[in-house]
Amino acid sequence: MDIQTSLLLLAAGIAGGIINALAGGATLITFPAMLAAGLPAVSANASNAVAISPGHLIAALADRGKLPPPTRRTISFVLVSTLGGAIGAGVLLLLPERLFVLPVPALIGFATLLFAFAPQIQTPQAKTWTIGQQKTAALPSTAASAAVLGLACVYGGFFGAGLGVILTAVLSVTEPNDIRAIKALKNLLATCVSLAATLIFIVQEAVRWPETLAMLLGAMAGGYAGGHLIRVLPAPVVRQFVIVAGAVMTVIYAARYWF
Repeated sequence: MDIQTSLLLLAAGIAGGIINALAGGATLITFPAMLAAGLPAVSANASNAVAISPGHLIAALADRGKLPPPTRRTISFVLVSTLGGAIGAGVLLLLPERLFVLPVPALIGFATLLFAFAPQIQTPQAKTWTIGQQKTAALPSTAASAAVLGLACVYGGFFGAGLGVILTAVLSVTEPNDIRAIKALKNLLATCVSLAATLIFIVQEAVRWPETLAMLLGAMAGGYAGGHLIRVLPAPVVRQFVIVAGAVMTVIYAARYWF
């Protein structure tokens, strides 16, 4: 890996760390950076997942006071999330490279849309989602909840961009609670998905370590800087930047892989 590539990945990691600290959505920057560094799409996805994985764990630990008690429901969700992340990672590694690159533009576009509508999804108490909001409404069964959650986590292990938004939407329906508790549980489950997927990527030697470590170092520095910048840099400005970047990347990779 040459110096220019190292600096590109370091810069992308810093940007991703800051973006995650302020608004979320780092993958929309870091995954295309891995592709730009010349990594094959599957390896780029696996390496990116490892590079940004500490963010979920840090977020979960930061608000551990709001984590739910280890009830049967919570434990089942943790197990489903771990299994879903492992299955998604396994599917990714089993797919031929040419079959993975075809949905890449759609995946980036889907994640960009999720990120764009995240404020509406992440403040469910202000919406009219009657399933989760009406006191008289019955919660879905644990089995039904786990099935929906499992599908979300398989996606998270496969690609991961926008997973936090998807989990927030699922938990807002199945866990009608205060938004902070939902966020804490979301961070815990995203951590399980991330750890399961990254372990498989590492064991299967799908990770390109020089590129991953360069981005990881940048992401850690960016996350630290973002903790300070959050006081002065408006999150809406960061969100708009990420949305525009995601839209541009969707067009670029659609032109590359579809035409």
